[in-house]
Amino acid sequence: MTTSPISEPPVTGEVVLRARGLTKSFVGHTVLADADLELRAGQVLGLVGENGAGKSTLMKLLAGVHSPDSGTIEVGGRQVSFRHPVQAQQAGLSTVFQEFNLLPERSIAENVHLGREPRRRGLVDVERMQRDTAELLDGLGVAGLEPGRRVRTLSVAEQQVVEIAKAVSYDARIIQMDEPTAALAEHEVELLYSVIARLTARGVAIIYVSHRLQEVFDLCDTITVLKDGRQVTTQPAEDLDDAELVRLMVGRSISSFFPDPLPGTEVGEPLLELRDAGNGYVDGVDLTLRAGEVVGIAGLQGSGRTELLEAVFGVRPLTRGTMRVAGRDVRPRSPRAAVRAGLAMVTEDRKATGLALNQTILDNALAVVRAVFPRRTGAARREVPGLLSSLEVSARATDQEVQFLSGGNQQKVVLARWLATGPRVMLMDEPTRGIDVGAKHSIYELMRMLAAQGVAVLMVSSELPEVIGMSDRILVMRDGRLAGELPAGSTEEQVLQVATGVTEAPDTEAVPR
Repeated sequence: MTTSPISEPPVTGEVVLRARGLTKSFVGHTVLADADLELRAGQVLGLVGENGAGKSTLMKLLAGVHSPDSGTIEVGGRQVSFRHPVQAQQAGLSTVFQEFNLLPERSIAENVHLGREPRRRGLVDVERMQRDTAELLDGLGVAGLEPGRRVRTLSVAEQQVVEIAKAVSYDARIIQMDEPTAALAEHEVELLYSVIARLTARGVAIIYVSHRLQEVFDLCDTITVLKDGRQVTTQPAEDLDDAELVRLMVGRSISSFFPDPLPGTEVGEPLLELRDAGNGYVDGVDLTLRAGEVVGIAGLQGSGRTELLEAVFGVRPLTRGTMRVAGRDVRPRSPRAAVRAGLAMVTEDRKATGLALNQTILDNALAVVRAVFPRRTGAARREVPGLLSSLEVSARATDQEVQFLSGGNQQKVVLARWLATGPRVMLMDEPTRGIDVGAKHSIYELMRMLAAQGVAVLMVSSELPEVIGMSDRILVMRDGRLAGELPAGSTEEQVLQVATGVTEAPDTEAVPR
């Protein structure tokens, strides 16, 4: 089977996909009702909405994972009825899901051609397979990826390119992308942008699902909004802005999206102090974090933001300087020691380092208490249901496995396991990565509640609007050092100028508001 790039792309502007009245129910519960979609060659259509809005269901109906209860799908003007994803792929509609479907010990070429290997005299034609894969990668504008490389040696962004190449190899005219940047670093997003530009220039149409609104506006020509399983609107992207899109998705204005400090919140005594602190990753760090504060850490990829939190939490222990927690000299040599000192840390990758996905909600929520404070387990077990309820975790019961929860609810379980320890200082690394805007707002409200209770919050985020909207002060890192401090309300331009070294911040120990 030849798997070269599209040889006869559709005419730009031609309708390549039309869906009408798509409806789907599970166990009597309607999760998608009367959804309409029209997609043209070379177009990028953004599909947005909170978790549970129906985005995944719509994608799976188009991909042939599920069959609609009612409604029709047309591809290239022909009505189709997919009973399996392979049928959708054969019709020119491929899907790149958030969870990659690659074999790590196989090569790039083997993954792209899996189950469709070209043969010569009954044997796999490896040379042709690698040549075709090289052509695919070249057509996507990707340099430096050798078809013979094993997938396990690739970065997340490179693995994503392999998934896209596999989709294109089916002569895809339509590609669905589900949260394609959720696991990418900032510099890797640029690669995805360039690949999408190459595809649309060849007339490939793309359905793009993302919680990152900036990407939606950067890439999409048209935006479809779903809410509670129903289509709210489909409009040209140029007719919308952040404020209106948030209002359409969650039913509240963006002005209330980042909540202000709760009444009665007071900045109190220092709870975390670092003086000339460092290790092999960060150096010369001086900071003071006080009770009742939410302090954001900004910086470019590789600036040392995550490494600073890991140093404080004992993952990569500090080797020089001093550290004090609530007035006591400490230098945690392990996360267990950090927890005993009153610290908690929400890691950026909840699936890899934050949760045991095949365990229950209750077991996950109790995991840290059991490991560090076993005598408190009984009391914590009684408190956890109320804690989960206050976090508004949406689940059937506490014995449900975490892997079956939405991203937002999984993140709330991560928060519950740390709140159960009663921390004085909460370290949060990308706390809203990969979750919808409604769940983000819930976490912002939790951060304000913790501050009102006298907890100190230190947050790392790659989303500058989040850093600016939630921070009482902003610390900016560059090359493993604190480059400066900015007050609340600083602009993105001011933060980036300090992060890149264009300007220096006025003071690295400013007075908190």
